[in-house]
Amino acid sequence: MIGPMVLGCVLLDETGKRKLKKLDVRDSKKLTPQKRTMLEPHIKECAVEWTLLKISPEEIDRMRKKMSLNALEALKIADMLMSLKTTPGRVIVDSPDPVALSFKQRIVAVLEERKTFVPEIVSEHKADDNYIEVSAASVIAKVERDRDIEKLRAEYGEVGSGYPSDEVTQAFVRALLRKGELPYYVRRSWSSVDQAKQARLGEF
Repeated sequence: MIGPMVLGCVLLDETGKRKLKKLDVRDSKKLTPQKRTMLEPHIKECAVEWTLLKISPEEIDRMRKKMSLNALEALKIADMLMSLKTTPGRVIVDSPDPVALSFKQRIVAVLEERKTFVPEIVSEHKADDNYIEVSAASVIAKVERDRDIEKLRAEYGEVGSGYPSDEVTQAFVRALLRKGELPYYVRRSWSSVDQAKQARLGEF
C-alpha cells in the first residue's frame, strides 16, 4: 500500500553459492530484519553482479492503467536483465503469476521485442525459498525497501510495514483518507487502498 516496489537481481557463481549457503541465506520472509541487514553486504560481496530496481507508487499507478501488475513486473525484470554487465545463461525468477509459465513468457516476449539476449528462464513459485540466488535477491531488495519505509516513518510518523496485511499501515492510510488527497508514497491503484476508501465512506 505504501512505498516503492523493489526488485532485486543477484548473479552468483558456484563459489558465491557455497559462501552464501554457509551464511544461511534464505527467503527474506524467513529472516529477521537484523539478520537481513547483516547478510546484505555479504551477499553483495559474494555476487558476480547485483542490481536493484525500484518502481515508485506513482509509476505503479500510472502503468497499471495500461497493464496488469504481473506485466509491469515482467517488464521491469527485463529492464534489470538488460542493465547487467554480465550476460547470464540462466535466470531464475519468483513468479507472482498463478501460472508460472505465463510469467516466463511475459519476460521472454519483452526481451524478444527489444531484440536483446534471451537467457534460459526458470519461473517458479517459491523460488525465493528454493534457490539461493533468488533468496539472496529477495534479501537485498527487502533491506532496500525497509530503508525507504524507514525514511517515510522518520518524516510522516508510524506507517507500519507498508504492506496491506499490516493493521498499522491500514490505520495510517485510513487517517490519510480522512485528511483528503493521498500523498505520493501511497499506491492509489492498490485494491487494499480502495477497500480503505470504502471503509471511510461507511463511516459517514
